[in-house]
Amino acid sequence: MKRWLVVWTALLLLFGCETKEHKKDVIYVVATTGQIADLVERVGGEHVHVEALMGPGVDPHLYKATQGDIQKLSQADVIFYNGLHLEGKLGEIFSKMSKTKKVVPISEAIPKEKLIDVDGVYDPHIWFDLDLWSYAVRTVKDELSAIDPKHKQTYEERGEEYISELMKLKEEAKREISSIPKQQRVLITAHDAFHYFGRAYDIEVVGLQGLSTDAEYGLKDIQELVDLIVSRNIQAVFVESSVSKKAIEAVVEGAKQRGHHVSIGGELFSDALGRKGTEEGTFIGMYRYNVKTITQALKGE
Repeated sequence: MKRWLVVWTALLLLFGCETKEHKKDVIYVVATTGQIADLVERVGGEHVHVEALMGPGVDPHLYKATQGDIQKLSQADVIFYNGLHLEGKLGEIFSKMSKTKKVVPISEAIPKEKLIDVDGVYDPHIWFDLDLWSYAVRTVKDELSAIDPKHKQTYEERGEEYISELMKLKEEAKREISSIPKQQRVLITAHDAFHYFGRAYDIEVVGLQGLSTDAEYGLKDIQELVDLIVSRNIQAVFVESSVSKKAIEAVVEGAKQRGHHVSIGGELFSDALGRKGTEEGTFIGMYRYNVKTITQALKGE
């Protein structure tokens, strides 16, 4: 019995040491959203271990940190978050943690003149403009290189390769969206998450709520949106994976009462990626899915 105890103890010690040693060679990253986590994984590859605080269907505007989140954040080598108030009250936590560890808002390097200003507040949904998202890629690349200079060349190469993929995706999206007749390019969603997307591809974007889902909306807002849909004979509106469908369903019902049929053209991924292991569970897959869903619905296919 004693012999077996000695063997098991030795194996556990060996396993523990290997795990600890392995962790020393890997940067432990905590990212707030799936978009950011996917970006870090693409740039860091095998040299990073990334955890996202917010999974599929989670609304970052309303998110509240759990005790488990605080533990992850405190153990992280570096924290990447979006900034521009996307993460709501988490910003206060990041401000405090930045005094003792590396906390990086990936939007910080984007020139302010390239951001969309809505009533004095910058739109935080920067990932829908792939040129702006490229700034975020470079920020992550530079931060990982500073933490782990031994693998700087790897981060540089992977970062530039990813940016190249994003530029190809942008051209692909332009071709798809341009196939929608100009008068039909009206994208109506639950909240204002798609303004950068609209600017990039010449689509008029209308959201029932403001930049944050924390914004209030009422019967008047629904009625005004119904008026727009009926007057312009809009055929499709969209729900979002991270936002309740009730508001958009109320708009559809309001149009119906006015004798106008408007369908739900599909579910878009706005503030969160899809499930892990699916196409929509990656940033590029999510983006491509959104473009396809919007194009088909607005063309009436």
